[in-house]
This record gives sequence, structure tokens and C-alpha cells, in this order.
Amino acid sequence: MKKIAVFGKPGSGKSTMSKALASATGIQLYQLDSIVYKKNGEQVERKAFDEAHQNILSSDSWIIDGFGPMDSFNKRLEAADTLVYIDLPYLTSYWFVTKRLLKGLVVKPEGWPDGSSVLKGSMESYKVLRLCPKFWNDDFMRRLREKSNSKTVYIVQTVSELNDFVNKHVE
Repeated sequence: MKKIAVFGKPGSGKSTMSKALASATGIQLYQLDSIVYKKNGEQVERKAFDEAHQNILSSDSWIIDGFGPMDSFNKRLEAADTLVYIDLPYLTSYWFVTKRLLKGLVVKPEGWPDGSSVLKGSMESYKVLRLCPKFWNDDFMRRLREKSNSKTVYIVQTVSELNDFVNKHVE
């Protein structure tokens, strides 16, 4: 476990798990939202994102949490030696987005880009969740399982698996 991609639907616990994974392994964590967005909440220019993303992928070790542009996601899946797909039920993801929104009214959510509106981000998360079945589907699972021939692939499907992941998989 040196190059770890953590991904899944909005509100699936990616940031929380990634932070715990970074703490347990000592591997540098890169939260994709902080690379995609400027401190004022606007998106960075695509060229700047691509450069930053490539620099991370070229380093010896990393944990990247998030999705980002599709081509960068595919590059990340290829470069990683460990893939962690958090595939919680949709109802759980909706609840986690709602919980993050409510807490975010008081405290900035973990991994949330500085200057970004929690309300706008949460509304975007709800919108993305509605579209997720078009991407996170049986075809994606098949392609992910094919990658397990050359990479370590973990598919986290319950909150208890999410909570126990670091303890079970990091030595």
C-alpha cells in the first residue's frame, strides 16, 4: 500500500477514511477537492489541476481521496497499487450528505475546500447522487474486479466495514 485511490459516491465517508488511512500509514493525503477548487470555492483551471494531479501521481506514495475529472480518475486507477471503493447504500450516502450539511452549518466539514459553500456543495452532492447509478453500476464493478489481477482492490459496502477498514487492512 503505497499509492492508494479512495473513491465512491458523495457522502460515503471517503474523507474520513482517507484521513485515518494517512494517519495510520504516514502516507501523504491529497484530498481532490482541495486540488480541484480554489480557496474561494471556484474551480481551478484545468491545466493547473492536471499538473498538480500528475505531480502527485509521479510521487513515490500518496493517498488521493475523491473523483475529479473522468480522465484523471482513470489515470489514478492505473497509477494506484491499492483501490478502495466505498460503495455504501444510496440511503446511507444521502444521510451522510445531510448530516454533513447540518454539521457544516456550525463547523466546516473535514476535507471541505476553504471558502466553499457547504450548502451549495451539499446541493451538488444530492444532484450527483441522483446521477451515480449511471456510473457506479455493474459494468463499473466488473471493470474494478478485473483490476484486482494487478492491484489490491477493496470494496467497502457497510458502515461497519468503513469504520473497521484501517484497523483490518493497515499493519
